[in-house]
Amino acid sequence: MKLRFVAAAVAALIATSAHADGEKIAVFTKNLTNPLFAEIRAGADNAAKQMNATTQHYVPTKPDSIPEQMSAIEDVVVKKPDAIVFIPVDSKAMVAGVTKINAANIPVVNINDRAAGGKFVSFVGVNDYDLGLETARFLLKSIGGKGNVVIIEGVKGASTNQDRMRGFKKALEENPNVKLLGSQTGNYQRNQALSVMENLMQTFPQIDGVLAANDAMATGVIEALAAANRKALVIGVNGTGIAEIKEGKLLATGDYKGFQQGCLGTMAAIRHLRKLPVPAEVMFPPALITKANVEAFLVPKEKMVCPKWEDVVKK
Repeated sequence: MKLRFVAAAVAALIATSAHADGEKIAVFTKNLTNPLFAEIRAGADNAAKQMNATTQHYVPTKPDSIPEQMSAIEDVVVKKPDAIVFIPVDSKAMVAGVTKINAANIPVVNINDRAAGGKFVSFVGVNDYDLGLETARFLLKSIGGKGNVVIIEGVKGASTNQDRMRGFKKALEENPNVKLLGSQTGNYQRNQALSVMENLMQTFPQIDGVLAANDAMATGVIEALAAANRKALVIGVNGTGIAEIKEGKLLATGDYKGFQQGCLGTMAAIRHLRKLPVPAEVMFPPALITKANVEAFLVPKEKMVCPKWEDVVKK
């Protein structure tokens, strides 16, 4: 009898310590229009496939819709996935949604845009202030530390936008001979930024540089400049404007590592479920993509592979 008891105890111990698989991960992103989120979704799928898990994506049909994301959260809480990888469409407004997820006891990893409240396994992202600062510094140096610039802001309620704006403005403080003509929001959308840039060009006859808070808006700015036969140096953030940099249309972009964020966020969720260690934060250092290094980034999403956890998360 004792031998049977010991054997049963050992078997139970092995069963509880063994890694599970087949986990179901719900992934929340902001919209279908921004290429960054397509990269994040691709990274999440790649990581899940590597770890023998599955993903289900939840994306508002109207970009950055608070009601749609809240409705999706209510649906997911009922379906009860094993874990959630979450980007809030609005860092403050979606705290109520995170509270619902927490109340349902579903582990959640926050990536990309830091939520203003709630309980999370981990946060995976980039320091937006540092990235905004370094990207803006590159533009201002490229225009010779003097001239006229405009800012195209992202979504006002997004923490990414707020931090990037602080970085942009810090760089402007460092360059007193650069004049900020105006700052208007394009809500991280290409078409809105195009319209905003058209209006700014009508108001200001000389614009030397444009600080766009993401690459989708930078693309809209580039289109508006070309249509008006105007020239200005343009930077973006997110690391998705690779083709535009190669073609010489975009000066630089802050590398936001969207694919890697999707990878590491999903890995963190699965590791947590498998009772493996996960740090409270995984932060990628700020880096720029420019004409000098763009060739290294010309890899199609379908050929990208998630990095190994150990290569990114150092003990």
